[in-house]
Amino acid sequence: MDPRNDGFTCTESRTPREFGIREMPRRQQMFGRWWARVRAAGADRGMSTAEYAVGTLAACAFAAVLYKLVTSGPVAAALRSVLQRALDVPF
Repeated sequence: MDPRNDGFTCTESRTPREFGIREMPRRQQMFGRWWARVRAAGADRGMSTAEYAVGTLAACAFAAVLYKLVTSGPVAAALRSVLQRALDVPF
């Protein structure tokens, strides 16, 4: 009797491994890719201390420029006139 043919059909008598087929390689690959994305995403979250310092410095510089612009003569006069017109609206 042939050990490979014991009276059952091929799909009933042999496992995929016996046919040389790996079980669930696609699922393992998908899990591996997903896990790599999760690890990569968590590795670069947030800012370091140096990045905080540069970001704070940039925000302060922007605030200083904006303050100078808003307190300059022409812009201050324009803002004053806009506020005056908004407050003098008749009901």
